[in-house]
Amino acid sequence: MQDPSRVCNLHHSSRQHQIVNPLSKGRDRTRNLMVPSRILFFLTSHRYYSALKTMEQLENVYFPRVSQYRFCQLMIENLPKLREDIKEISMSDLKDFLESIRKHSDKIGETAMKQAQQQKTFSITLQKQNNVKFGKNMYINDRIPEERNEIELKHGFEEEDENEEEVIFLCLYLYEETFENYYRKQRKKQARLVLQPQSNMHETVDGYRRYFTQIVGFFVVEDHILHVTQGLVTRAYTDELWNMALSKIIAVLRAHSSYCTDPDLVLELKNLIVIFADTLQGYGFPVNRLFDLLFEIRDQYNETLLKKWAGVFRDIFEEDNYSPIPIVSEEEYKVVISKFPFQDPDLEKQPFPKKFPMSQSVPHIYIQVKEFIYASLKFSESLHRSSTEIDDMLRKSTNLLLTRTLSSCLLNLIRKPHIGLTELVQIIINTTHLEQACKYLEDFITNITNISQETVHTTRLYGLSTFKDARHAAEGEIYTKLNQKIDEFVQLADYDWTMSEPDGRASGYLMDLINFLRSIFQVFTHLPGKVAQTACMSACQHLSTSLMQMLLDSELKQISMGAVQQFNLDVIQCELFASSEPVPGFQGDTLQLAFIDLRQLLDLFMVWDWSTYLADYGQPASKYLRVNPNTALTLLEKMKDTSKKNNIFAQFRKNDRDKQKLIETVVKQLRSLVNGMSQHS
Repeated sequence: MQDPSRVCNLHHSSRQHQIVNPLSKGRDRTRNLMVPSRILFFLTSHRYYSALKTMEQLENVYFPRVSQYRFCQLMIENLPKLREDIKEISMSDLKDFLESIRKHSDKIGETAMKQAQQQKTFSITLQKQNNVKFGKNMYINDRIPEERNEIELKHGFEEEDENEEEVIFLCLYLYEETFENYYRKQRKKQARLVLQPQSNMHETVDGYRRYFTQIVGFFVVEDHILHVTQGLVTRAYTDELWNMALSKIIAVLRAHSSYCTDPDLVLELKNLIVIFADTLQGYGFPVNRLFDLLFEIRDQYNETLLKKWAGVFRDIFEEDNYSPIPIVSEEEYKVVISKFPFQDPDLEKQPFPKKFPMSQSVPHIYIQVKEFIYASLKFSESLHRSSTEIDDMLRKSTNLLLTRTLSSCLLNLIRKPHIGLTELVQIIINTTHLEQACKYLEDFITNITNISQETVHTTRLYGLSTFKDARHAAEGEIYTKLNQKIDEFVQLADYDWTMSEPDGRASGYLMDLINFLRSIFQVFTHLPGKVAQTACMSACQHLSTSLMQMLLDSELKQISMGAVQQFNLDVIQCELFASSEPVPGFQGDTLQLAFIDLRQLLDLFMVWDWSTYLADYGQPASKYLRVNPNTALTLLEKMKDTSKKNNIFAQFRKNDRDKQKLIETVVKQLRSLVNGMSQHS
């Protein structure tokens, strides 16, 4: 047993002095207390928990041994009062502590996230070293080691306030349940404030960073309290609090990220989320749902990229001159092929100057597709995904760029009014070369991810369908614009429908039209053969139809034989043009057949061969098989004697009045044929 005198020496009292209550903290009160020196030391240094533990030790161990002394009785009487004062001060300190950690949460969180980022940088460096060393794409989990995070943050946390643990131990010691309820209630209030973002958070990356650092700081403190106390918070409590916070965080990020239209800002947000998740994962908080959210944000990131590249593609198309790229030297040739994978041995052998078949937009588009792939890859980094998954992501996003963005830009370009036939021809040529370059884009992605298409099933790029659709649209637009151009020339026709004799030469408007067609079909020689042939046939058919409609126009009431003969001269020029093979590849007189309806109709009237027409009508071998009775009737009625003052068949009547009767007879027979056709139909 210890000597009572030793106890007295150890807990030497200050009976002769009036001691100011060290717990008063400026309060205007003093007490004459018998306070052991060690307790006094703890009190003056604000180590209240240690003071209480010493008081407990005195009451339970030492005072019973010296209870007969008066100083001991005085101490025993004063200790409850001292304990009450400590309780009062502890609650005040607790409030100060809660306010302090609220104020310092962002600093604590900033420190934690910096450490996590440093650790990630270290992991990435290690991964690159392994890639170089082993020559393969190794996947390294860059999760932050929990112990390192915890130790370093704990050190930083302690520096903020050396008395924080003292306050916590003290409060737990005095009234555990009350303090636990108060602490948790206040922290939940703080959590709600921390989780509430600024309304304009989505406008800058700093807004997101402040939001994340406050949350990280909050949960780092909770993790610290969990590990340095017993019972104040539990793992179940922190998990419940984290799950509640995580749902709120995801809802906030989902809403605010939807406002982002700048892909660079979305990318910075992704990087912050990754560091945020890695930091809290290092403290044992589950973060899988954050990485699931990143996949949603990745889709939005791709959407912002697609919108950005739509503008890039539009600018490229606007700046293009839609002419083959001219080159005058070997240096210029090498510059072009360094930007675009073009291979043509024949062109390579040609002397300078020479031309690439595509226009300048082709290498620019190819470069920008590669830039898009790089931009898309940036988001895929650090998502804890394998190279195979990243490869698949890149191919899918690139397919969206080709099938949606580039395809839409091409279609809009093709339909623009200022894009003429020459430009459309160049666009078709361009899309052919872009389609051929898709295999090089696939190799480009393979080189990035090291995923072989032979060993792993990978998504193919849909460049074939994209550029094929664009070509079809351009071809259709060529046919449309070509027909419109023909209509413009035909509208210039100025026939004298009452002329008695033809001019002896074809009309000026028609010769201009034929010269235009010859020049445009020279440009078409660069197109695939089928496209050029289809365009040529379409043009001839449209011209034939337009000429036929001109003859049969209901506004045209009267036509002389001289006008028919003049019209025939124009049709002869059309036939000569068709027979001159303006586009190679037609078999025989295929192109001339576009004018067969006109030819047979004009021959019938100029030869006046009605007996043959009527006799052979309906026979497969009829000389005028392509002449419809209704068409013949319409034209014949325009040539009838309908006016005594202007009778174009007057010479027939003067010489032989039976001619007029013949016309009447033919008209009746034609009407009979037309009526028969309508009854059968």
